[in-house]
Amino acid sequence: MKRFIPFMKSGPFVAVIRLQGAIVNSGRGLDNPGLAPVIEKAFSKGKPAAVALEINCPGGSPVQSSLIASRIRRLADEKRIPVFAFVEDVAASGGYWLACAADEIYVDSCSITGSIGVISSGFGVPNAIEKLGVERRVHTAGKSKSMMDPFKPEKPADVKKLKGWLDDLHGTFIDYVKSRRGTKLSDNPDLFTGEVYIGQKGVDEGLVDGIGHLAPLMKERFGDKVQFRRYGQRKPLLPRFGAQIVDDTVAGIEERAAFARFGL
Repeated sequence: MKRFIPFMKSGPFVAVIRLQGAIVNSGRGLDNPGLAPVIEKAFSKGKPAAVALEINCPGGSPVQSSLIASRIRRLADEKRIPVFAFVEDVAASGGYWLACAADEIYVDSCSITGSIGVISSGFGVPNAIEKLGVERRVHTAGKSKSMMDPFKPEKPADVKKLKGWLDDLHGTFIDYVKSRRGTKLSDNPDLFTGEVYIGQKGVDEGLVDGIGHLAPLMKERFGDKVQFRRYGQRKPLLPRFGAQIVDDTVAGIEERAAFARFGL
């Protein structure tokens, strides 16, 4: 009721954005279209003293990671609102990219951070359909259109080209981390090799700013009376029929696999 009483000043509040799950480009996890209204509302509804990112993310799409982080930084700069990131189990790869959108990053003593690298994975089954008596017919215009076809043996030239793409993406990731963390980063030569760091080790390497949890640290910064307003993507109570159920199942398996890379 306090907010409706004239001339009565309300206490400070922190807008909390929940970033849980893998970063995808399919609408089944964290992506820019789904998070855009959530982020906009968190920065624009009322006058938050700060925005806190509550992160539990094993990574995913580099483009979606970049778009989400860029949106957070743009609004933070426009509205002059400080951003804090709080890592739960993991903020690795694209998850760490999101964390770097914050002005300060805090972790639990058991949190996993880092994994500053890029990965491309898949399967090769060049002889499978032949054994089943299936004839595959593919016609292309352009010699690179069937590059990395899983039903054909790998070509050294294709692998070299893919490696070049991954190196370019890796370079962009490294540049972004350096631009956000600056002189806080250590000179450890393994820092950008995809290595991960747990708790205090992430602090020692300059990847994060300290060990700390959301509520106590925000109370320390903004007073014991600070309030929290939470924002996150809403999921339907019941999934749609047929293909949607299959898609959600596949998405769940993929997300579990992403977390499993870090033993979670």
